[in-house]
Amino acid sequence: MEEHLPNHYVYSPNVIEFVTVVAETCLFLERLAEHSPAEFVDKSVKILPLLYLKASLVGIPERELDEEPERFVTEDDYRYLCEGIARLLGKDDSYLEVFHPDMAYSDAPVAAFISENIADIYQELKDFAANYRLGEEEIMNDALAVCLDAFGEHWGQKLLGTLRALHALRYDSEFGEDEKGEKQDYPKIDRNRFLNYQATAP
Repeated sequence: MEEHLPNHYVYSPNVIEFVTVVAETCLFLERLAEHSPAEFVDKSVKILPLLYLKASLVGIPERELDEEPERFVTEDDYRYLCEGIARLLGKDDSYLEVFHPDMAYSDAPVAAFISENIADIYQELKDFAANYRLGEEEIMNDALAVCLDAFGEHWGQKLLGTLRALHALRYDSEFGEDEKGEKQDYPKIDRNRFLNYQATAP
């Protein structure tokens, strides 16, 4: 299917794979209410490393437009997701972040929150995905550049810190099992799903 794509960087294999994982991540987070705390943690520790990998493999393209890409995630969207994750994880939402910028002014680790970090990541991903769905190559290109710039500046670091905290929960003997005591597997990602994602654009 990929050989029929237009000849533009936004349709290159690495970008396609990144878009696919972005779409899967957004869908997973938007279905937060369907998951127990254990399921949320278990799926997060599987999809977040893949998201980091795919983002790190994509080169940042040169911007093609003067104006900034549109932002789609509202403050209400952000707060809804952040508060939902905080409620889901309860006391396990917070962790000590040793790489926080404020550490330069503190002798002790700084408290961070899984919910806030994931909401920050979601905001960048969803804004990129919404612009990508428009199907206009210049907008898609610049949205990719903005998303990847932000990855290098902040959300990549937040992803890694959050993953460390989630890893600790996932392998805590008192956390990470569903009601039947069974671990949940995350479904395999189909790298061509982005084509269907594109087809649903207005």
